[in-house]
Amino acid sequence: MEKTAPHVTLDNPAGAPQPLSPYYSQVARVRQADGSALLFLSGQIAEGATLAEQSRGVFETIDALLKAHGATLADVINIRTYLTDISRLEEYGAVRREFLTGTPPTSMTFEVSRLFRPEAQIEIEVVAAVTGG
Repeated sequence: MEKTAPHVTLDNPAGAPQPLSPYYSQVARVRQADGSALLFLSGQIAEGATLAEQSRGVFETIDALLKAHGATLADVINIRTYLTDISRLEEYGAVRREFLTGTPPTSMTFEVSRLFRPEAQIEIEVVAAVTGG
């Protein structure tokens, strides 16, 4: 049986916030043979004075990127969170629960010493599964 690689589209959707650098794509869409797709979103940061403000901004950006590909936050199957202060996990978790209201996705959370922007307190990347259509 011959195997073929899935079709991959790299995208920076026009209707969503644009990347902070021209050196990466926001979304990788991997189309499966049955017409479904996996969406891999690059790590996202957002402006804000507090961790809660930054977390909300990140989820709003993720939501916009997913919508540009016919998905919603309910389609998220994996989330990876990078915090510069893990002791503030509950503050982030409260915001996360506002946006991810259904069955929780698989998850990993890490404490990192810093992110690529000094003011960033959080960065989030997700994978979403979209049914065929």
